[in-house]
Amino acid sequence: MIAASKKRWLIGLSICALFAVLGILALSTSRGSTVPVVSVLASDSNIQEGPGGRTALTEWTLRKDPTDLGLKRGFARGQFNGQKVRVPDTVNPLPVTGTAGEQNYEGSIAWYRTSLRVSRAGLYAVSFQSANFLATVWIDGHELGTHEGTYLPFEFDRELSAGAHTLVVRVDWRSPQAQTQAGFHRTWFNFGGINGEVTLRRLADSTLSDPDMQTVLHPDWPNAGRASVTLSVQVHNYGPAREIGPAGTLERGHQQIPITFTDERVGHEKTVTMTAHLQIAKPRLWSPAHPNLYRLSLAIGQESSYSAWVGIRELSWHSGRLYLNGRRLILHGASIQEEARGEGDALSAADQDHLVAELEAIGANATRSQHPLDPALLERLDAAGILVWQGVGPVDPAGDWSDRTPALMRQAEQQVRTTVTADQLHPSIIAWNLANEVAGNGHPGGQIQYVQKMAGWLHTYDPGRMVALDVWGEHPPKRAGAIYHDLDAISETDYSGWYEIPGASAAQLGGLIDHRLQAMHRTFPGKVQIVSEFGAEANSLNPSRSPGGYAYQSRLLTEHIDAYERDPYLSGMLVWDLRDFALTPTFAGGSISAVVPGIKLIKGLNQKGLFTYEGAPKPAEPVVAKLFKALPE
Repeated sequence: MIAASKKRWLIGLSICALFAVLGILALSTSRGSTVPVVSVLASDSNIQEGPGGRTALTEWTLRKDPTDLGLKRGFARGQFNGQKVRVPDTVNPLPVTGTAGEQNYEGSIAWYRTSLRVSRAGLYAVSFQSANFLATVWIDGHELGTHEGTYLPFEFDRELSAGAHTLVVRVDWRSPQAQTQAGFHRTWFNFGGINGEVTLRRLADSTLSDPDMQTVLHPDWPNAGRASVTLSVQVHNYGPAREIGPAGTLERGHQQIPITFTDERVGHEKTVTMTAHLQIAKPRLWSPAHPNLYRLSLAIGQESSYSAWVGIRELSWHSGRLYLNGRRLILHGASIQEEARGEGDALSAADQDHLVAELEAIGANATRSQHPLDPALLERLDAAGILVWQGVGPVDPAGDWSDRTPALMRQAEQQVRTTVTADQLHPSIIAWNLANEVAGNGHPGGQIQYVQKMAGWLHTYDPGRMVALDVWGEHPPKRAGAIYHDLDAISETDYSGWYEIPGASAAQLGGLIDHRLQAMHRTFPGKVQIVSEFGAEANSLNPSRSPGGYAYQSRLLTEHIDAYERDPYLSGMLVWDLRDFALTPTFAGGSISAVVPGIKLIKGLNQKGLFTYEGAPKPAEPVVAKLFKALPE
């Protein structure tokens, strides 16, 4: 399976490079031009989805500024030397442990500069997939704007004259404590830099953005062999008020399905949502067993275009059961942290391939992330047929809620909207998870109101996916309160045998797990339920069969998986975590250190992974793989 996966991804990367070239060619010939509009040192993109004509800006000069003197020294105008780097980039990937790791965790400031040349004057958009934490952007010394947060896309527009230009970005990721106060609590290491792709594109008289696709299978499926697809897209008009109508195709092999939108009058600088309805005969449906993808291409004449790989599939749920294309779906896999040793959270294409290969190695059909994943990684998960339980809201410590003011509440809501509109085309995403490890019936500081409001918006905006909430398994509610009323799915953590009675016998552990499952079923009847986290730290520093040892991790995971497989009401199980990752350097394992005297854990590393921080499989990896591969797809 791994060999086949690598072969697919070699092909996929070649396709990705091809589309990058085609995108540049499309840009260079748009609106009658015969010369390239944008030229840079490198333009290869790791992301296939997006508007046409964009050029990835990958080659940059990096200058660290720990004393914060860059503004005074004219760095905003690009007047600095430094080292050559490729973006996405993490400034401080190492060290992550020890005293040096603690100092590194507190953050710093760095400047990035790149040069580009445009052959035509016009309005251009500079787009960022992510930058951590506070990013300020200049072109030719003119400030375009600032953005706060991470794992969130943002964009600035600027009129540019023909000729050479200098793009500068200042990134400030100082003080994780201040980031928490700003509503971005970090449960992982405080990496800084431009940790997502940056692109430049010329804006024509119109743009296409945020396409969405909803699929409903014919009631007689599979006998009728027909799917109804509703496709919508945002159309913005930069030109004078006029009639506009996009057109396009859905294409797979020899099957080509035309897409036609009814022309609508769009005012100057106005945006409208346009919708097309398709009837597709005998579609090749997307699923973990058969991750079939179609090429979506949309365009408004020669003005603008948008393309992506999409999947035709129907997700449904009722009576606490989850279904994909009409068949019962049971999730099994492991959560992922978007990180690699020595790279931080700015993953290369190879790093993303390794994460997907590790999920395939354990037989996973699903994964979970607490924060929005990079679109290139989502594309790889689409192609591999691995379902995603996607966190979209604030990530707080268990039982906490940081966004307690009206301003922070609005920011939390905007995080959800930004992520959902950016990622909604990916067939792998099946749930939008609004909060991390909610205690009881929610925090009184506004968490309940946030969940209710966002659940309502999601059900209207994206009715084809579940709205979910992650519950802190050590403090679940006995009766579900108002925060849960509008949700479709509940994920709950279960650390029986680790934080709760570590070293428990098989009988004790089985009783703990069954008790937790029965309580969850009583509290949340009718809702889709999964166990979102279970597992144990493991390294070579502890006796193998004792808590913290490799054999103990294997036994604990086996007991959990066996119990979950027997439960007819459970719709999924996700190990925490796929691979060890860095977090707060003072973290020493949490409460386990108090209840297991003498346990040896490495401060600053979460070692609950099935793979080490370096990517080597632990003894539990083949154990979990055997159990998962025996489960239905």
